[in-house]
Amino acid sequence: MVELENKFTALQLAIINNQAALYNCACPVHISMQITNLRKLFDYQKTCIDLPSESDVHIQVHQRIAEVTKQAHQLMEQCLDEILDMEGWDRAKLEMPVGLRTRIDN
Repeated sequence: MVELENKFTALQLAIINNQAALYNCACPVHISMQITNLRKLFDYQKTCIDLPSESDVHIQVHQRIAEVTKQAHQLMEQCLDEILDMEGWDRAKLEMPVGLRTRIDN
């Protein structure tokens, strides 16, 4: 079975989500949420593949979905990585740069 390689941990994605939710910058959080959803879809496909089935098509369908999900996951993680670099996020703390911090309640 294909496995996902993660650039970002679930905790790192949650920190990015929190930072983006505090300020008027929703783009990183949208990318982060898609990564999280792709991970859930991938895990679901692994579960489906492990279910007993008499149909080879059943396994092929879920393997194909898992393969494409893995590709999409890699692209979205790369995208998030590039966005954080372009915007100048503090990569150690995963903090949004001061210049982008416009509080939502302002």
